[in-house]
Amino acid sequence: GHIHVRAKDGSMIPLSTLLKVKPSSGPEQIDRYKGFVATRVLGSGVPGISSSTALKIVEEVAEATLPEGYQLDWTAQAFQEKRTATSALPAFLMALFMAFLILAALYEKWSLPIGVILTVPFALLGALVAIFVRGMPNDIYFQIGLVTLIGLAGKNAAEAAKVRFRPLVMTSMAFVLGVVPLVIASGAGAGARQSMGTGVFGGMIFDTFIATLFIPLFFKLLTGDRQNPRP
Repeated sequence: GHIHVRAKDGSMIPLSTLLKVKPSSGPEQIDRYKGFVATRVLGSGVPGISSSTALKIVEEVAEATLPEGYQLDWTAQAFQEKRTATSALPAFLMALFMAFLILAALYEKWSLPIGVILTVPFALLGALVAIFVRGMPNDIYFQIGLVTLIGLAGKNAAEAAKVRFRPLVMTSMAFVLGVVPLVIASGAGAGARQSMGTGVFGGMIFDTFIATLFIPLFFKLLTGDRQNPRP
């Protein structure tokens, strides 16, 4: 009754005649996201679990537990990772195109690089087999490893057309052994290193022992060479 407001006729009336005031408690501030009332939750995956796996688990838990009318959305680093995951295919295609242009400039022909690019699926298959055997997810770190494999597979194919098979196997195996620490990584960030290392490890194994055997065949089909090409 100590607070008064002015009525239309100019008189002052107590505010208590218009509304009832009572003590209550509430949040100090209300956060909004995209126009909706939101609650921010911060967290990170446990050691040995990649961030993409953690995001997937959170989505599954949210779908099973959130009541009707509530939804989950991502911000900051998680949002960037989810958005990047959808752009993996354009990145692969761009990597293949750039590898083709570089090889075309190296060989000074447009047909020979095609034979080199045809070995890339073997490396990608090896990477997929490797993460399947280890039960690992197809996350952003594994996809970065796939882009790396495109360049590595092209390098092996280029060398196989010029040098003997034994030196190629020796250098490739040296690289594979160098990736082993990533495959068995532990500690903080181990999930990311294991995901990338496992894909590159499996891809290089397939590329070295399977794809290299097909390079002479691809070379002969593309050039029409009647001689028996050797690796």
